[in-house]
Amino acid sequence: MIAQPYPLYIERADPANNMARYYAMEIGQTMFGEPCLTRRWGRIGKLGQEKHHVFEREEEAVRLFLDLVKQKRARGYRPRTALRY
Repeated sequence: MIAQPYPLYIERADPANNMARYYAMEIGQTMFGEPCLTRRWGRIGKLGQEKHHVFEREEEAVRLFLDLVKQKRARGYRPRTALRY
């Protein structure tokens, strides 16, 4: 069982370069109870791509989650600051 949820949604936008990207992650469980990190990314407003990583222990999923957050922050991704309509 997962100790706590780990949801994250971040964006990177640069109108001058026509860039509008999102990156979302969360740690959940497979139907067999294994920890699973789900990543989704793509252009804002589009479906994008999705990848699942299944682990034996929750700590491994959290470690990858934190590593990916660090990488994305270094590339300029930030939490969404305003609502879009």
